[in-house]
Amino acid sequence: MPGEHDEGKRLLHQMGSGSTAAFEQFYERYIPLVLQIALRMLDDQMEAEDVCHDVFLEVYRKAEQYDGGRGSVEAWLAVKTRSRCLDRLRRKKHESGRELAESRLQAAASVITEESVLAKLERETVREVMKKIPEAQREAVYGMYFQSFSHQELAKRMERPLGTVKSLIRYGLNNLKKQLTQMGWAERTGEVKERE
Repeated sequence: MPGEHDEGKRLLHQMGSGSTAAFEQFYERYIPLVLQIALRMLDDQMEAEDVCHDVFLEVYRKAEQYDGGRGSVEAWLAVKTRSRCLDRLRRKKHESGRELAESRLQAAASVITEESVLAKLERETVREVMKKIPEAQREAVYGMYFQSFSHQELAKRMERPLGTVKSLIRYGLNNLKKQLTQMGWAERTGEVKERE
C-alpha cells in the first residue's frame, strides 16, 4: 500500500538523521517480514534471529542506501535478508558439507517471483508451479537456483550449449512468473531477470 511504503521511507529518512525512535518504529513494523523470510530460509530460530539482528543493524547504519526508485522498502529488506541468509547457508555448507536444497527452495522464491511477494510465497506453491513448466526449463532453473550450479556447470551437466542453458533459465523463470501471476501471487510486470 502506498501509505505503508511512504511510512517506511519516512522512518528510513529519520533513521539516516540518527533517530533511534524512528529505528524502533521501523523495527516493530518490519521485524515480522524479516524474521519470516529468515526462518523459511534457515529453518532455525536462533540463526534467523541472528540474521534479523544483522539486517536491522545494517539498515540503521546505512539507512541512506535505500533507493525508492528500485523498489519498495519491503523488497529492499527481503533482498538484504535473503542475502544474509544465503551467506549463512554457504558458510554452513562449507563448514559441515551438508546439502541445503530445501533451504535453497525458499531462497529461490525471491528470484522466481518479484521480491515484493517473497514473504507470501509458500513452499508448496513453488513446487506446484515448478511442475507446470517444461522439463528442460525446470531442470535448468532447479540446477541454477536450488543446487547453485553455474551456467557453465549446468551446460556440462545438461549436455547443452551455454546459450541454450541461459535461455532455458530465462524462459523457465518467465513461465514460473506467468503461473504465479495466474494464481494471484505476483503482479503483471515485465520479464523476470535471471541472476548472473
